[in-house]
Amino acid sequence: MTELSAVKAAARKAAFARRKPLFEGASAAQAGYLSEVLAGYRGVPLSGFMPIRTEIDPTPAMAEATAHGPVGVPVIKAAEQPLLFARWTPETVMITGAFGAAVPEVPEYFEPEILIVPLLAFNRQGGRLGYGGGFYDRTLELLRARRPTLAIGFAFAGQEMPDLPLEPTDQPLDLIVTEVGVIEI
Repeated sequence: MTELSAVKAAARKAAFARRKPLFEGASAAQAGYLSEVLAGYRGVPLSGFMPIRTEIDPTPAMAEATAHGPVGVPVIKAAEQPLLFARWTPETVMITGAFGAAVPEVPEYFEPEILIVPLLAFNRQGGRLGYGGGFYDRTLELLRARRPTLAIGFAFAGQEMPDLPLEPTDQPLDLIVTEVGVIEI
């Protein structure tokens, strides 16, 4: 394990511990600001995520967005590969996918222009600490090479960490939305 890998592993462990009480104290209104942000992009294809573990829940905002345009969720097909995105609505029949996240039973794939990105920690410069698989970094790099793609980090405000161990391959967030407000990068 390289020194940076060890530092990232320690940061992930600390971020998980920090997020747990935030999740336990979350209210049903946690996606309110996300809904407000997405209202400015009505009709633009977007992907959210199905929350796992102690992640903040974007599904209320995603459900609202389905009235205006395509909404999807990420699907992991294989390690070291970019994510695919399958259309989702609140009525979509879901099954358990990789890492325990729900995915559509019958996927209909599309390419989003906005990604709501889960994370363990973030900083105000758009840095993001993820789970370590590199799925979002690979995917954002690929999508951004094709067209402008907006990456919105969605997290609890308490997940902010000023000093994140980042690498050149880490794709930056364009905006961060928390349960208490919006952080412009």
